[in-house]
Amino acid sequence: AADKINLIPQDFFAELCEQIIQHLNHKIPGVNTAELCQRIETSGVEITIGDLAKIANILSFLFSTAARNNLSTEELVSTLGNAVRTLPKHAVQVIRHVWNEQGKSITVSEDARSMATVGQFVDIKWKLGVAMSSDTCRSLKYPYVAVTLTVADPSGQMTDKCFEMTIPQFKNFFRQFKEMASVLETV
Repeated sequence: AADKINLIPQDFFAELCEQIIQHLNHKIPGVNTAELCQRIETSGVEITIGDLAKIANILSFLFSTAARNNLSTEELVSTLGNAVRTLPKHAVQVIRHVWNEQGKSITVSEDARSMATVGQFVDIKWKLGVAMSSDTCRSLKYPYVAVTLTVADPSGQMTDKCFEMTIPQFKNFFRQFKEMASVLETV
């Protein structure tokens, strides 16, 4: 991962670290690695979204572990220096700066720890469509609902989950959401 971190310009690496801190503080639902990756590539650096996601996971683990252990800036940098000799100097400087400025703001409650293994809902988009025909059937006229859920995984990486439902499936889906809403009303 250190060789990939070395590719990332310092300003983008700092933005990634700051977004991870914001995610750990529950200020943003996740880190949009796809958008950041595209901006890094536009600046002339070749990096895959998978590599950037791995770096985001490593940094998220680093910052959350440091918060859990209540590390000072110097303790974090010292531990980092002992563990990883190949980390680029600019990355260590950014980590030091971001942790010094924002690290103490990370709150690690028991609720946050238990939620750390579960993704977080970010957004839902839907559309109603009608399949008009296919290569095997000339006249389908088959309605469906297409849904895209945006979810942030525990590290903050946002992913889209897409699926389609028939109208009866959608009605069942809607009924279950109404049941959840009515249960939430009683809480």
